[in-house]
Amino acid sequence: MYIPTLDPQSVGRVIAYFRKQKGISQEVLSGLADIGRSHLSAIERGERKPTLETFYKICLALDVSMSTVIRRLEEDLAGKTEK
Repeated sequence: MYIPTLDPQSVGRVIAYFRKQKGISQEVLSGLADIGRSHLSAIERGERKPTLETFYKICLALDVSMSTVIRRLEEDLAGKTEK
């Protein structure tokens, strides 16, 4: 039986995409989001999936709505965005 899961590489790729679009480093974003830089790095590498609370903090720090990030994530998961 197939049980779909959220791909952590896609989550990390999308967060990194928005961070780079804003032109900020992991160090700056992690400070703005009040999370550890190594934690953010692990999220972006797909080694960890953020909790909803951490995801919210990252979106606030990026000044991007959660729905915008989720929409991009859905596109990434469907293979519709450039990597």
